[in-house]
Amino acid sequence: MQRRQKKRDIFKESLDLHEQYRGKISVHSKVPLTNRHELSLAYTPGVASVCREIAKDRDLAYTYTIKANTIAIVTDGSRVLSLGNIGGYAAIPVMEGKALLFKKLADIDAFPICFENYHTEFSDEIRNIAPVFGGIALEDIAAPKCFELEESLQGIGIPVMHDDQHGTAIVVLAALLNACRVTRRRFEDLKVVISGAGAAGFAITRMLAGIGYKAGLIPQVADIIVCDRDGIIHRHRDGLYNNKYKFIMAEETNRGGRTGTLSDALAGADVLIGVSAPDIVTPAMVRSMNKKAIVFALANPSPEIHPHDASLAGAAVVGTGRGEFPNQINYALAFPGIFRGALDVNASRISDEMKVAAAHAIADYVKRPRKDRILPPVLNRDVVRVVARAVSRAAVQSGCARKIPSGDPA
Repeated sequence: MQRRQKKRDIFKESLDLHEQYRGKISVHSKVPLTNRHELSLAYTPGVASVCREIAKDRDLAYTYTIKANTIAIVTDGSRVLSLGNIGGYAAIPVMEGKALLFKKLADIDAFPICFENYHTEFSDEIRNIAPVFGGIALEDIAAPKCFELEESLQGIGIPVMHDDQHGTAIVVLAALLNACRVTRRRFEDLKVVISGAGAAGFAITRMLAGIGYKAGLIPQVADIIVCDRDGIIHRHRDGLYNNKYKFIMAEETNRGGRTGTLSDALAGADVLIGVSAPDIVTPAMVRSMNKKAIVFALANPSPEIHPHDASLAGAAVVGTGRGEFPNQINYALAFPGIFRGALDVNASRISDEMKVAAAHAIADYVKRPRKDRILPPVLNRDVVRVVARAVSRAAVQSGCARKIPSGDPA
């Protein structure tokens, strides 16, 4: 009863906060505007000279405008965490919150761009607003549309990343690297079960399997089995042809051709990564896993299994998406530093090398990982700086950087 009361209080306080401030972000002037001369410099007629220079060379927009430090947070509100398909209007508060994190953690100016017509394609609209931004963060867009949209935007000349996919996968990789250190396992020997075949599940699967990444960039785990609400995904399951991405997962995972339920998949597994639904994993399922099991129950706000129950059932390392439990696995550890590093070198895209560099930077920040501390705190600004430096170096080395910042990151 006390826990429920606390939740109601938080929701009421949040409503009051948003009403008081009319949102969480605003625009502030960087330059003085107190007399005619200052007006002439910032606007007409002086600004004409700036426009002429950019007309000659588009890249000068990074020098003379907000482009160098501004990103768009784009959504259609079709898959907002724990809320589902709520549309563009209702998604504004979530996108504002993400913009706030970008500013507070990475000093990046971010602006919500919320589309209401979630049933239509809007890649052309994103291309048309790209000139003013140094990057695009795609957010809370339902699968499979999110995959298609991100892929279609990779050639627009600025970084485009769907955080629900890659941000989550990057932090999961970092957490798993350190969980292996704690349990004294080899990453390459892991048998992994992923519960959830949406955006996050697809990206985690491909990252841990090294699929779609340059050879040797990521060590591949021994085997992955992916489960959705209908059980284990395998090549011969009916209906796979209706979902291109589940078909891809069936082709790329489950080498032994196992069938059955999530419970069947977990028997003899080393790792469970849950990005699915609350309370679908029982203590008995965890007990059926190998000794010193690793359980990441990331469904939010309620995990697949309560961390206390997972520990009592024998899990050696347990992580969730919730901040009140140890080992919060949250993509907020990744996206501020990734975009900070990309903007610092005017990157044209986010490469495989940049993603993997971010994961290792997050993992390596914890010098002596413990069962209750495999990742740094989410709001640690020093982590953002470390990740940004690693991402900048990787951008330069992978040929995605337009400039090398002072103090060459390479």
